[in-house]
Parts: sequence; C-alpha cells; structure tokens
Amino acid sequence: MKLKQIINKYKHIIIQTGIIILISIFMGEITLRIYHYYNPTFIFYSDEYNRYRGKPFADDYDIKLNSLGFKDKEFTEKKENFYRIIGIGDSFAFGVVPYKYNYLTLLGSQLKKEQFNIEVLNMGIPSMGPKEYLSLFVREGLSLKPDMLLLSFFVGNDFTDCRIKAREWYSYSYVTSFINYLITIGSKYEGIVINGKGNYCDDYPTFDQKTYLQLEAKRSFIYLEGNDQFLKLLNITLHYLSSINEICKKQGIEFIVVIIPDELQINHILQNEVIDAYYPKLNKMKWNITLPNKMLSDRLDNLGIKYIDLLPSFSENSGERLYRIRDTHWNIAGNQLAANIIQAHIVNYVRENAKYRYRSGGQQGRSTSQRGVAEPPSMPVQP
Repeated sequence: MKLKQIINKYKHIIIQTGIIILISIFMGEITLRIYHYYNPTFIFYSDEYNRYRGKPFADDYDIKLNSLGFKDKEFTEKKENFYRIIGIGDSFAFGVVPYKYNYLTLLGSQLKKEQFNIEVLNMGIPSMGPKEYLSLFVREGLSLKPDMLLLSFFVGNDFTDCRIKAREWYSYSYVTSFINYLITIGSKYEGIVINGKGNYCDDYPTFDQKTYLQLEAKRSFIYLEGNDQFLKLLNITLHYLSSINEICKKQGIEFIVVIIPDELQINHILQNEVIDAYYPKLNKMKWNITLPNKMLSDRLDNLGIKYIDLLPSFSENSGERLYRIRDTHWNIAGNQLAANIIQAHIVNYVRENAKYRYRSGGQQGRSTSQRGVAEPPSMPVQP
C-alpha cells in the first residue's frame, strides 16, 4: 500500500512538474516573441554568415581587417552629430580590390571631402545572401546605432542565394533558439584569410574562359521571361528585404538597397557568348537582361523601399572596363563609378533631412573635386 502511495505521489509530482514546464515554455515563447517584435535581437537569427567572415587582423592587401573581421578600420562609438551609414553586402561590399579602392571606402572619404559629418562602416562578408544580410543587420548592425543601412544587392547571385535550405529544428521556437544561444555563446568565429598580403593586379583574370562562361550561364536563367523559378526566388528575396525594412522603420533607420548589376548585363560580347554556348535555340524575345532589376525595383516600390539601381549608369559606361577580367566583381574603375553614383544620392538625401550636419566651416555646395559626379535627377532614389 505504501509503495502504491509513493508511486502515486511521485507520479503526481512529475505531472505537476511537466505542467509547470509546459506553461513556462509557453509563457517564455510569448514573452520572447513580444520582446523581439519591439526590440529585435540577434539571438533569434542565424549566424551562418560567420562561415566566410574575414579573420580578425588578417592582412588584406593594403590594410589589416579590424577586430571583427571586417574590411575597415576599427569601429568606434558613434560620435555626436555624426550621420552613420553601415554598408552590408557580400564579396562586392567586402571587395576584391584593396581597401582604399573599395566603393564604400571611397564613398566615406568623398563625403568627408564634401565637408559632411558622415561616416561609412563596411560590414561586407563574402558569400552572404539576403537571409544573412538580415541576420548580420540584427545581430551586429543595430548595435552600431546606424542612421542608414546601405544594402548592396548583387543581381548575379543574391537571388539564387535565396534558395530554401534546411532549417535548424531549434529555430522554430524562440525558447529553444535562446537555449541554443546560451550553449554556443562561448564559441567564437576564427575567420578566414580572404585576399591576404600582396600586390593587387587589376588586369589579372580570375577564371579561365570556359569556367567563367559556365559560372555566368548557370545563373543566367533570371533573364528569361516567364521563369517561374525566378519568381519564387524573387518572393523569397522580398521576404528578407521587407523584414529588414520593417526593423529599420521601428528603429528609425533609413534603408536603401543598392542594386548591383552582373557583368553579363552590360557586356554584350559576354551575353552573346553565353547565349551561343548555352541557349542556341533561344527565342531572343524571351531574353531580357533588365528583367530582374525591373521586377525587383517594382516590388521595392510597392513596399516603399528606397533603392539605387546602378545598371543604367554602368550600361552607359560600358565602353570602359568596370569588372575584373573574367571575374564577377568590379575592378578599381567599377568601384569608383559606384562610389560616385551612390555619393550623389546620399548627398541629395542627407541635405533634405534634419539629421544632416555640416562640419565646422563646411560649405553648402559641391566641392570642386566632385562636380563631375552624376546628379540625383539623372537616376533618382526611389520611391
């Protein structure tokens, strides 16, 4: 009899404990979701982008990466009356050119010459996509207290990087995500050496002709009219971009997407080589090199997200080589053109906002060294 009573007693304790645990988990889930809605936190986002992150203090041509593995100087506390821009993107933002030629570096230095209290922080990490942009922004970008997020979106692979991958089981619950964070909090990324120390050559090809054609052809399906696969990738892309936009709205951060064209879009010789080799029977009416930019910009308009599409200006400068030889990235000239275009828009935007500040003794007007920069009316920031 006593044994039965003991069993029932412990059974009752176990049931009560189970109920308490379930209620605690349920309440914890609700609490964490409410808190995260109003105060987005890095705990509930993936840290997959660390796989390709630069190694802290690693050599990269003309500089060493900072302590966070970013290709920039050490990030410091935000100065009073300074307008802070963080640049997030993949290897375009990180840059295959030396630091001083990177378009985000150039953007920051050119804005300083304009006598603006504006700083640009480069948070580029190679091999990221829209999902990782969202994660990096929430996990690390928000803590830098930016006034603007400048997100570099590469048409060449940022759509295809949105292909759905297997999701970790714990990510479906905020409670288990929090527990996973506590377990892994002690681990730190080691990072990788990306460019290393050495002399940069702007004229050295990265791939052989066959490999480069295969690379461009593999992702060229996004230029085919009536492509259901691209529409699915576009929808996934917009999911992440709209999530970033909502967070920016809540935090009072300006959000601008810089749409970076693939070389295939501006190099007509390369286009013909890809079509002849991989689409010999293609109806030329179904080939639309501006299709992804047009569809993305239309959707961004509908969401009220500002953007700068670099394709028109890069197409107009197609006589000058803007990409490295047989490489998907800009050369020095391409980085400079991108910096000039973005600069014109940033100057135009900041001048119209109360957050704008002139440096002491600054002049209201364009510096003589930058008068050749394309003015915003030629390619306005949307919407």
